[in-house]
Amino acid sequence: MLSGLRNARNPFKYSATNRSYLAGAVFFGGLTGPVLLLLGLSMAGAASVSLWLNLELAATAILGVLLFKEHISRRSILAVLLTLSASFLLTVNEGSSGPKAGLLVLAACFAWGMDNHLTALIEDIPASVTTFWKGLVAGSVNLSLGLVFENGSPSAAMLGIAVLIGVFAYGLSIVLYIQSAQHLGATRSQIIFSSSPFWGMLISFLILGESISLLQISAALIMLSSIILIINEHHSHEHRHEDQEHSHWHRHEDGHHDHQHAAGLSDVWHSHPHRHEAKTHSHVHMPDVHHRHSHK
Repeated sequence: MLSGLRNARNPFKYSATNRSYLAGAVFFGGLTGPVLLLLGLSMAGAASVSLWLNLELAATAILGVLLFKEHISRRSILAVLLTLSASFLLTVNEGSSGPKAGLLVLAACFAWGMDNHLTALIEDIPASVTTFWKGLVAGSVNLSLGLVFENGSPSAAMLGIAVLIGVFAYGLSIVLYIQSAQHLGATRSQIIFSSSPFWGMLISFLILGESISLLQISAALIMLSSIILIINEHHSHEHRHEDQEHSHWHRHEDGHHDHQHAAGLSDVWHSHPHRHEAKTHSHVHMPDVHHRHSHK
């Protein structure tokens, strides 16, 4: 990670395709999504907005099918529909402002859906570098917007809290999410990530003193059932891998990495440029960097 950050100031060392994916991820995920979310938060309670964020799963799946040709099974579609229905169910709690806030959060989720897929397509650029540019560009723009539209300047204590939250809730979480998306695919990673609104609802209850209604609990249970439904999916068929050279985090236990290393290195996660020979085989797999093949 540290070596990636040292090279972050020179993004032009990477291919034009990867730079385009990075620029799109920064625009959709770092600029557009957060602004739309904050507008939604200004109209509705934090608990409901936290659960509405599971719409990002539906948006990611829809974009995956329509634009990025990611394989989505019938089980996956059912899980997405359950999440979508549970999210819209929550607008009942918010009165007349609910639909407006819900639409803003929905737009934010589609922006993050684009971000998810573009991030999953990035190869050769370390996750720490992607996160660095997201934080630098998005943080600068969003901080400027806050200073312009809010009265007064933030206190030193508030800035310190913002930095601390940003390091873990933004920086570290994005690095970990990028690694997940590149190994599991954007939609499957988002299914697991969709557990985060449950924690948001709990925190809004414990810290902000917001009440949790039976409707919210019911919606959370529906969302939980969709997560359980899809993580038990097994996808396997015969497929062909073309000759390829790239760089990403990997271990040598997945049937795709048989190059040689010093003793012990092949058993741990590591990243370096490596080459794959053409191969045809069948095994259970996710739409990771090695499995972006088409399906009938």
